Amino acid sequence: MLTRVDRLPSRRMRLLSCVIVALSVSGAPAQAADPDDSSAAKAAITERLVHWTGAFNAKDLSAVCALFAPDLSYTVDEIVDGSRDQLCANIGAALARPGLKLRYDEPTIHEMLVSGDLAVVRLTWTLTAENNGARDVTTDEGMDVFRRAPDGVWSIARYIAFSTRPNAALKAVVPTP
Repeated sequence: MLTRVDRLPSRRMRLLSCVIVALSVSGAPAQAADPDDSSAAKAAITERLVHWTGAFNAKDLSAVCALFAPDLSYTVDEIVDGSRDQLCANIGAALARPGLKLRYDEPTIHEMLVSGDLAVVRLTWTLTAENNGARDVTTDEGMDVFRRAPDGVWSIARYIAFSTRPNAALKAVVPTP
């Protein structure tokens, strides 16, 4: 008589074998993901994003930059390998520009995947820019990789974002890098 394992399709058997080998090599006991930990992480990350939005809209550059890990690396329109210092300088210059008003809505979070101390967030940001009477509203699509620091705080370590179209009011006053 065949055992239950013997009846598994070959693809499932290979997957099961890989899991068993991985667990035996790591020496770690098999544990299911703690849904409470994942829920707590998602709530903390969402709170960080909402706080960032408020900080940006209040022109609080220090709080804006606090969302990003010191080793941040990012890619956006026309910047391929940006750093935290570069990002903070660019945001600071934009926020200080006379006649330019910038406002982000809270992001629309499409998906959040959490695994241990890493999380990936797929989201949409909506930016309203006003420049001397001209107003434009645009969206940026993005994917942020958050990392939980030893103190438990989640920060963006990597991200990639792109505009669905250039913001006309912003493009008029902020030169491309």
